[in-house]
Amino acid sequence: MADATYDRSAEDFGNIVNLGHVNVQVADQRLATAYYISGLGLTRDPYLMTGTNNMWVNVGVSQFHLPTNTPQVVRGVTGLVVNDREALLARLAKAKKELADTRFEFRESNDGVETVCPWGNRITCHAPDPARFGRMALGMAYVAFDVPPGTADGIARFYREIFLAPSEVKSERGGRAAHVMAGERQYLIFREIEEPQAPYDGDHFQIYIANFSAPYRKLMELGLITQESNQHQYRFKDIVDLDSRKVLYTIDHEVRAMSHPLYARPLVNRNPALLAAHFVPGHEEASWSLD
Repeated sequence: MADATYDRSAEDFGNIVNLGHVNVQVADQRLATAYYISGLGLTRDPYLMTGTNNMWVNVGVSQFHLPTNTPQVVRGVTGLVVNDREALLARLAKAKKELADTRFEFRESNDGVETVCPWGNRITCHAPDPARFGRMALGMAYVAFDVPPGTADGIARFYREIFLAPSEVKSERGGRAAHVMAGERQYLIFREIEEPQAPYDGDHFQIYIANFSAPYRKLMELGLITQESNQHQYRFKDIVDLDSRKVLYTIDHEVRAMSHPLYARPLVNRNPALLAAHFVPGHEEASWSLD
């Protein structure tokens, strides 16, 4: 007899299967290392982009891409899951000296540790929480963008109909926000705010999708494709109202198929608590998932 005690729908995914990376340009790789690696405790990818003009930073099964150029700032906040709050605070405090005279800052809040990178990107680090983040012990849980009032419904509809991604509008922080499923306990969030929008500076994020061609055809019909990258990837920037075609928000989307050579590539995540002074063999790596 079948066991009816499980909620099978809780394991459903949409067509977006992974939030792969967030890409922002940085002005100085040394300062980026001091913040992302030494401060946040993340890991520089040892295999790709190992030169002095770009850095890929692993965070669980996702990444930050940090090429050197005019700095870019995401219009919103990126949410990470990082274990050991006290150790994180100690690392950030230690990084203050090297990051002096930049926009770097951090503070504790009820929801996590709110940080600002040397160029103004806001990154909030949350403790693992199975009720909220599932089995994620280290990873990129969300990217929350600030969007104009009255756009959340249209944005949620855009992702539902174009990308076949479960999307809903929620009330939060005194406003409304579109929540789009972008992987296992990963979300794209679009929060309506009253403040004027900062000009878009070209930052982008990347997603992997299962049905690669159907969204492409719909985006082509809308005239939204901006780059035919290769067989496994295309890009677009504008999220539009599907009735009026009015642009609701602009952010560069790098869309990859699951056949992309980099899909599900194992990422090295180090244990930032392991120091040379008290090295313990076998504890070099950190797991992205809870035991």
